[in-house]
Amino acid sequence: MVNELAIACAQLNPTVGDVAGNLALARQARGQAAERGADLVVFSELFLSGYPPEDLVLRPAFIAECREAVEELAAETADGGPAVLIGAPWAEDMSVYNAYCLLDGGRVSATRFKVDLPNYGPFDEKRVYAAGPLPGPVPFRGVRLGIPICEDIWGDEVVECLEETGAELLIVPNGSPWWKFKHDLRLNIAVQRVTESRLPLIYVNQLGGQDELVFDGASFALQSDCTLAFQMPAFEATVCLTRWVRGDAGWHCVDGPMATLEDNDTLMWLTCVQGLRDYVEKTGFPGIVLGLSGGIDSAICAAMAVDALGSDRVQCVMLPYLYTSNASLADASKCAEALGVRYDTVPIVDAVDGFTTALASMFDGMPAGVTEENLQSRARGTILMAISNKFGPMVVTTGNKSEISVGYSTLYGDMNGGFNPIKDLYKTEVYRLAAWRNANRPKGCLGPGGIVIPEAIISKAPSAELKPDQTDQDTLPAYDVLDDILEGLVENDQSIAEIAERGHDPALVARIENMLYVAEYKRRQAPPGVKITRKNFGRDRRYPIVNRFRDSV
Repeated sequence: MVNELAIACAQLNPTVGDVAGNLALARQARGQAAERGADLVVFSELFLSGYPPEDLVLRPAFIAECREAVEELAAETADGGPAVLIGAPWAEDMSVYNAYCLLDGGRVSATRFKVDLPNYGPFDEKRVYAAGPLPGPVPFRGVRLGIPICEDIWGDEVVECLEETGAELLIVPNGSPWWKFKHDLRLNIAVQRVTESRLPLIYVNQLGGQDELVFDGASFALQSDCTLAFQMPAFEATVCLTRWVRGDAGWHCVDGPMATLEDNDTLMWLTCVQGLRDYVEKTGFPGIVLGLSGGIDSAICAAMAVDALGSDRVQCVMLPYLYTSNASLADASKCAEALGVRYDTVPIVDAVDGFTTALASMFDGMPAGVTEENLQSRARGTILMAISNKFGPMVVTTGNKSEISVGYSTLYGDMNGGFNPIKDLYKTEVYRLAAWRNANRPKGCLGPGGIVIPEAIISKAPSAELKPDQTDQDTLPAYDVLDDILEGLVENDQSIAEIAERGHDPALVARIENMLYVAEYKRRQAPPGVKITRKNFGRDRRYPIVNRFRDSV
């Protein structure tokens, strides 16, 4: 009987669809685990395909490539080194499963299929996978391993079945994206399963950005009494060795890392940076270009871009018009200087005049208004896209969740771009994080320390500067009021009456709700962006574009 186990937990950053690259990562991690004397190396959910592979799973050629990678890696375990637990989509009996495989002794010695397929928020696994049967434990060198896969621990049935059929240790592979307060939620779920089963639990999570989702790692384990056995860091790719011994009360972790997880603001910043970095790197863009207006949103996006890629891969462009203030020109220049980025100025007067001249006969006799204001934004968007087309960097768009919610943005103008790191941050959060970044330089970030966003940008009244003396509050309530209303409408699906009970004017809430619904068509055309909240604009919130429902006041 085996009474000691050395288990290596591989918290790594796979890329969806890059089966060969993910296999190379797995080989490298197994080599590191072997050097440290591991018996077993454990990977996150669907590691070989990357997670989530979505409709790639419907391609037989993709499934076949994943299967070949599993079998190739399995053959390598004949060398007497550590066994491998790794995930891949798996075709069997005319169905495709979210599978986790034990590779040992040169072969695939066991497979287990995910039972509870998530079908909410960003997840729609029921579209592409069949649900597996309730599993029994996997025998491994004299130890019975229970392997519930990710969502399988969010209910009690799978773990209960494993405990009743003799599992001794739970190993849970995960593709669990981060959003606010997710660490506490995961831990509470794990504690429930350990309390019920009295089995220790190892939770191995993926790292890295995939489209709008960002996986933070932060893998951990619980002893059978629910105390923390080990804690791996968030937002760090690492292979950690843990040691387990069997005693009278079962398996117990006697050695493992004990990292300290960051506070929520740090995690929000790191999530935005990781998501932006991986989107650029994994799609192959050489760098980033963005319009630096002298306002808070473009400044924080520039800081995130430099933290993600370094100053040499970020270009900022000031695109002034007649209404651009001298203060904005100075603030943008100071921000670019603080970040150390290339900074160009491209006036848009001639471009806007060209549009105006072209439309003069059609618009003759009509007063100027929002249409003419939007021409400024669209001229800027066109110029940024031209720079992207000519030189290759991806345009970063810089609208925050408050503005995107109520349509305070211009289609084919300031909404142009490939990715938006602050898409899911409310305006009040943008201000708070900007001040926070000036006081902190987070781990893994490539930007400088100190003041990277000039204080004048944080303190001045926000303005699109599309007409003289314009401020956002000409048409919107104060952002602390707006964000509180939007949190009720978007995050909590509350009624107008419920939000009004928090001290808001019912007529204002009704107006904001109408703006939210009317702007749905814009949001459908917006670029992707990092998910931060429980309900981002994307698959988390699927409202119809044509929609006549309005709550009663």
